[in-house]
Amino acid sequence: MEAKITSALKRHVAAAQALAADPSPLRDIAAALAGTVKAGGKILICGNGGSAADSQHIAGELVGRFKKERRAIAAVSLTTDTSVMTCLGNDYGFDRVFERQVEALGRKGDLLLALSTSGSSANVLRAAARAKETGMTVIGFFGKGGGAIVKYCDLAFLAPETDTPRVQEMHILAAHIICELVEDSVS
Repeated sequence: MEAKITSALKRHVAAAQALAADPSPLRDIAAALAGTVKAGGKILICGNGGSAADSQHIAGELVGRFKKERRAIAAVSLTTDTSVMTCLGNDYGFDRVFERQVEALGRKGDLLLALSTSGSSANVLRAAARAKETGMTVIGFFGKGGGAIVKYCDLAFLAPETDTPRVQEMHILAAHIICELVEDSVS
């Protein structure tokens, strides 16, 4: 047991150190989010499983507050409306549950934050493609390599890991750093 714990912690620390070696993707993503907010756009966020939970977490940090009082930021997790999700899944198939919401809610000048540890989730890919067609900025959070969705992204954060738990840990670490930078920029 101890060896497994130690191994997981060492991989986490190594991935975080790799992020620290080149923080420019985090800076660039924060600038893009802040620019969207300052221009009056909104941020749509989507992902599956743990990435769905992360999309809700990130939306909460932006709409609420991260560390300080400031005006609310327009951010919507596309994973939270069960009636819409089940309607779309039933009528169009699960591959279109985010795409259809991007079509309904996204406008030119908005931003889609697409989370996928593999970078190949079909429903996230379709959402990114629709966002690009709409004139939205698309930012992806993926694991090492990026996957199929990266070609639709204006910017991407590639966690320096392939193991899903470590990728998700780096995603939320990066998201927290980005939320703080956005908050500082729009306050």
